Formats: sequence, structure tokens, C-alpha cells
Amino acid sequence: MNRSDLDFLKKFSMVIAFLLATTIILIILGGHLAAKYHKYEVTPQAAAQTEARIAPVGAVYAGEEGKIEQVAADEAAKKRAASQVAYGGTTDGKTIFGNLCTGCHTSGAGGAPTLDASHWAARLAQGKDTLYKHATEGFTGNSGVMPAKGGNPALTEDQVKATVDWMVAQATGK
Repeated sequence: MNRSDLDFLKKFSMVIAFLLATTIILIILGGHLAAKYHKYEVTPQAAAQTEARIAPVGAVYAGEEGKIEQVAADEAAKKRAASQVAYGGTTDGKTIFGNLCTGCHTSGAGGAPTLDASHWAARLAQGKDTLYKHATEGFTGNSGVMPAKGGNPALTEDQVKATVDWMVAQATGK
């Protein structure tokens, strides 16, 4: 390297060092001023959202005290589930069919049987318990697909059975 290249590198290094030092000083000064003059207020809604975001997903129950806590947690979960029953807990099959089932069982989408007697003969031959099971747990077969509880997990078994009974009555006229 010649003398002019070394002078350039020396001056360039000094400029870079000066800029780096200036950047560090500005970062420290900005942090200090932000902490001193800008106070962050946490609203109750923001605090609640943060708590919900960082809350544990599950719980571990151990020993006798854990059994009591687990029973209490199970009861609380049952109460929450009961309050979230679909369609206000109605067991009117027509209402549930009109709100949920009609999309597939009117058009035959996914191989769903429409309310024609011809579509139900083979299914009824298997027995109503099988129909209830397939409607509750879901079913995939050669003739089509039935999602569990019609795709609405908030339905109770009684609601599913009432809807199946209503559909069979409409299809068979009985």
C-alpha cells in the first residue's frame, strides 16, 4: 500500500469511530429522556389482555389438595360449557336443522342425504343408534362425510338426537 492509501484508511477509520461513538451517545441519551419524560400508562383493558395472553394454558393437580382443585376446575368447566350450548339449548330439531344442517342436507353437499326417503332407507336399516353415533361423533364413508355434531361442537347430544329424529320424520313422513 502506498502512503496516500494509509492516510485515507486512517481518516476513514476515524470518521467511522466518530459516527459509532455519536450513535451510542444518542441511543443512551434517547433512552434516558424517554424514561424521564415519557411515562407509559397501562389501561385496565391492556393489563387484562396481557394477563390473558401470558396465563398458563393448563394446570397440574397433585395430592389431596390437587384432587379438590381438579374437581372444582371440572365443575367450572361444565358450567362454562353449559352456558355455551348452541341455539340457547333448544331441542327443536327444525330450528337446529334450519340454522346448521340445511346447508348440506338440502343440497346434498359432501354426500349428505337430503330429506328424501330414498336417501334414508339404507341409513335407517342400520338403526337409529348408528345414526345418532355418526351425527354425534362424525362419519366418513363411501357415501359422504358427516362432521361431528354437524360441525358445531357446542351442540349437546340431546340436540343432535332431536335433530336426527326431526330429519328422519321429515324424510320418512313418520
